[in-house]
Amino acid sequence: MKLLDWYILKRFLQTYIFVVLVIVLVVVMIDYTEKVDNFHKTNAPAAAILGDYYLNFIPYWANYISPLMVFIATVFLTSRLAARTEIIAILSSGVSFIRLLFPYVLGASVLAVLTYFMVNYLIPKANKTRINFEIKYINDAFTYSKRNQHIKIAPNTYAYLESYNNQSNTGYKFTLEEIEGNQLKQKLTADHIEWDKKKKKWGVYDYKIRTINGQRETLTPGARLDTTLNLKPDDFSSDFNLYETLTRPELNRQIDLLVSRGSDGVETYLLEKYSRDTRPFAIIILTVIGVIMSARKSRRGVGWQVALGFFLAFTYLLFFMLAKGIAESGNLNPIVAVWLPNAIFTAIGVFLYNTIPR
Repeated sequence: MKLLDWYILKRFLQTYIFVVLVIVLVVVMIDYTEKVDNFHKTNAPAAAILGDYYLNFIPYWANYISPLMVFIATVFLTSRLAARTEIIAILSSGVSFIRLLFPYVLGASVLAVLTYFMVNYLIPKANKTRINFEIKYINDAFTYSKRNQHIKIAPNTYAYLESYNNQSNTGYKFTLEEIEGNQLKQKLTADHIEWDKKKKKWGVYDYKIRTINGQRETLTPGARLDTTLNLKPDDFSSDFNLYETLTRPELNRQIDLLVSRGSDGVETYLLEKYSRDTRPFAIIILTVIGVIMSARKSRRGVGWQVALGFFLAFTYLLFFMLAKGIAESGNLNPIVAVWLPNAIFTAIGVFLYNTIPR
């Protein structure tokens, strides 16, 4: 690397850190203003607010807005270099525009790798503490309200619950069916089931087991039966932003579990998984676009270029949120939804590179 590369790389990373700190500070102030009443209402300890919530809130938001802030930092730095005619001097010395991009892409690649590692392993662990704080001190008390739940708990086994009380860990009007092919082999019906914390098993109460063997059927009633099911009280607890608390391996296991059960909401977890893959690429794509659109000295000044950078950055965010919303409704494949903004902005980058004079 040449001295010029180190110069641009250093300025690029410094500008990025500065922009992120400023924006995150603004976000924290807005968030505190919105939630201060909840903190007082629930008597949240100051140590928990700072240590459990904001200490984990800051890295979450810093990572979340990272692609946009890289773009803003790129526009801000490059437009300042262009305003001081440094870009012109560099290109006039025989350095190609592609070569000029090298330190930017290098810096963006470093941030992309760091972002991938953080979003898949570090941020989810921090989110667990933050979201637990939100559930305890900010959100209303959770009550499981879904009714008539059908859950596939094994390849040939299906469970049904009319309702579930997550306060007492009790499910009502429980049914367990074992089906082979199209034939019902065994069916258990019970008035209710209750989780036994000591035994780590379900207690099945006032049950009847109907066993079918060809043309022969037997009925076995009972008062209580302890059993182990591929079902836990956690499956009925609050899933508020659960996808944000899962590391990459945990996210894959959760997706496999939901798919095996035929559960609703798997799109949300697929979107989270794929969006974690696209974010590092977004950093590089937006960095290149930022250099292309701001390398030319503007008569309107740096402020105009930075404002245009903000506009394009939030246009990208709008594209992403729109595509994500459509995917969550089931009208668009999740992997297409999260990659679509990157594809569109890659095309924009190619167009700008071929049309903007430098």
